[in-house]
Amino acid sequence: MKFSIAISLLVSAVEAHYIFPSIGSSADWQYVRTTANFQSNGPVTNVNSADIRCYERNRGVGANGVLNVTAGQALPYNAKASISHPGPMAFYIAQVPAGQSAKTWSGEGNVWSKIYQDQPRLGGGMTWPSNGARSVSVTIPKCLKDGEYLLRAEHIGLHSAGSAGGAQFYISCAQISVSGGTGTYSPKNLVAFPGAYSASDPGIMINIYYPVPTSYRPPGPAAETC
Repeated sequence: MKFSIAISLLVSAVEAHYIFPSIGSSADWQYVRTTANFQSNGPVTNVNSADIRCYERNRGVGANGVLNVTAGQALPYNAKASISHPGPMAFYIAQVPAGQSAKTWSGEGNVWSKIYQDQPRLGGGMTWPSNGARSVSVTIPKCLKDGEYLLRAEHIGLHSAGSAGGAQFYISCAQISVSGGTGTYSPKNLVAFPGAYSASDPGIMINIYYPVPTSYRPPGPAAETC
């Protein structure tokens, strides 16, 4: 009986986790780099680990394809299963250097800018726009320069974030090629992963249940606008 209960709890815990394996209407891992949790759905919990960048199963081995997108386009980034933990959703983007490919570029260094950040609804509790979602749409900035990019999806589960290392990061990186942009994008804040976050950042180490927070400051820089 105890063994059966333990197995049931383990299965429930795994089912509560999720991954981000696709964008648009594509197949899983067609344009998104396969993540280390592609079978377990388990999160990253160490913000100082290289896994916090793209959580790749095999670093340097990207997805087979690069998706062509138009600047200004709303692009769905899909979860599997639904986003079941409370917490913020963010998207970062990094331009692949000239002469390199989105299929192999590492994304190292201060190259990432945030292009989307949601906020909770407050008042007697914290509710998040992404809670229960199977897809979150991000608008590719109209002002981007044409070229290849990595698009990084990040959802932070805050249900166990009351102590350092308790927050759960669900991450993946998609490979895209942007055209039709104005080329005027000039981000104010470029960050690196790891490096952008500290385990004690108030948006990462937080008790969201008691006392119920009256404000929330997401980790990392503000979202950029054109």
